[in-house]
Amino acid sequence: MLKNIDPALNADVLHALRAMGHGDTLVISDTNFPTDSVARHTTVGKVLHIDNVSAARAMKAILSVLPLDTPLQPSVGRMEVMGAPDQLEPVQAEVQKEIDAAEGKSAPMYGIERFAFYEKAKQAYCVITTGETRFYGCFLLTKGVIPPGK
Repeated sequence: MLKNIDPALNADVLHALRAMGHGDTLVISDTNFPTDSVARHTTVGKVLHIDNVSAARAMKAILSVLPLDTPLQPSVGRMEVMGAPDQLEPVQAEVQKEIDAAEGKSAPMYGIERFAFYEKAKQAYCVITTGETRFYGCFLLTKGVIPPGK
């Protein structure tokens, strides 16, 4: 255990989050996402795990250490519901609450069509799978910067 580090963050995840640079992306996925086949295309090249937690709990842990990209642009994408791209599933609403809490303000997610999400995920730095069993618990985060003095 480490002080002030969320216990959901294991060594592999912490290493990837620290190694990422500004503008790099990461995927938080549910248990139905094709993590292995997609993760093979990423920089890390293998699936990382935050097991036995919901997508919202994983988001909270990750955002406790990861800065999101500038407030000038949306930094978290969500997989859109097929046939209803503006619909927010309960899992997505829970994740939105964690994003807003971490940012201290409303920071709405943007939608990514399902198959476009798969393609963007292959270009990510890493894929982190969770224990989330609900559909559409898949998110794409863009890493930001920490300004001097923080």
